[in-house]
Amino acid sequence: MKNLNTKRSSKLFNEAKKYMPGGVNSPVRAFKSVGSDPLFIAMAKGQYIYDVDGNKFIDYVGSWGPMILGHAHPNVIAAVKKTATKGTSFGAPTPYEVEMARLVRKMMPSIEVVRMVNSGTEATMSAVRVARAFTGREKIVKFAGCYHGHFDSFLIKAGSGATTFGQPDSPGVPAGLAAKTLVADFNDIGSVERLFVDNMGEIAAVIIEPVVGNIGVVVPENGFLDRLTELTRSNGALMILDEVMTGFRLARGGAQEIFGIKPDLTTFGKIIGAGLPVGAYGGREDVMRMVSPDGPVYQAGTLSGNPLAMAAGIAQLKILDRQKGLYGQLEKNGKLLEKGMKRNLEKLGLGYEINRAGSMFTLFFTNQNVRDFKSALTSDTSKFRRYFGEMLKRGIYLPPSQFEAAFISTAHTERDIEKTIAANYDSLKIIG
Repeated sequence: MKNLNTKRSSKLFNEAKKYMPGGVNSPVRAFKSVGSDPLFIAMAKGQYIYDVDGNKFIDYVGSWGPMILGHAHPNVIAAVKKTATKGTSFGAPTPYEVEMARLVRKMMPSIEVVRMVNSGTEATMSAVRVARAFTGREKIVKFAGCYHGHFDSFLIKAGSGATTFGQPDSPGVPAGLAAKTLVADFNDIGSVERLFVDNMGEIAAVIIEPVVGNIGVVVPENGFLDRLTELTRSNGALMILDEVMTGFRLARGGAQEIFGIKPDLTTFGKIIGAGLPVGAYGGREDVMRMVSPDGPVYQAGTLSGNPLAMAAGIAQLKILDRQKGLYGQLEKNGKLLEKGMKRNLEKLGLGYEINRAGSMFTLFFTNQNVRDFKSALTSDTSKFRRYFGEMLKRGIYLPPSQFEAAFISTAHTERDIEKTIAANYDSLKIIG
């Protein structure tokens, strides 16, 4: 099989490196962990993405999750166009914000009051600040490998790009602030219990991805999230569910609907803007009324509730809310892909691990059961690098890191899934 022609992408990358750190505006985009130059994307439509050299791929990145309906969905594009003709930003309230808040509250029963922000990072940062103010405590608990954005308090044993680049602890994070962040192990409730015992009356909140997506997909074991919720409440701490990745993707009501839990606060990301820059945090009314101007916790943003993002998000959420069978379709295709990949591994005598939650999946190049950060790190990243390249040659665009989740959209067809399974077999056959 011939190598891809990526001359224009490489030329753009060389120029970009002159002006931007690493030539990119987000680290994982640099393709360092897969040993090649990044592809520069010209356009995307439905389940396909096209680079500047004219290569076409079945896309399983989906702008890192929010493109659950596929790229350039006609309802979303129409909403953006219509809104843009009336102005792109006002720095003032708009009817769109009210409609968005009403939709979020309707679809997520744990949300009583919500605040729009501009990114998942801003949402998680703000949620922690509110939790600290509400409880009068300073320490937070996070889980090794869970990534909650690049706020200082979260860059302690973070997943995603931090793991990809071998820098789980970022320079520039003050030691005093790092000491306020306690790290537990995912799927190990005992590790959380010990932190509460050792820090009695000092923990403001526990923040967690209900399904980890930033070390690849890791699913919570039975009862883990229930016990965690009980533990926070018995110790006077808040439970913050980071649904930046899972919210409105795994189900209409997010992961909290699937696992039957009710967090105190929830954070969301760009899926509520159909891929435009947006985020939100919300939850219990008594907690959220701490936020200015109702309360003393200051948080502001000129672009918060931006009309373009709100209009796009409303269009997408309405489809997710009303279209029956949508999540069933995603589950069906996810199961089909998982079965096909497992069948390939069996045929080839390979024991690699496949983790899936609905329309999120990861193939880990390890023979271990991946249930936490430590087990994810046993993956053979050199094999993933070769696998990524082989899949790319066959027209399959995966996240360029072993430690990232891949995403299926409603635009993916059964034929796309079968083509991906075939490419998976051929690629695994080569790398072993």
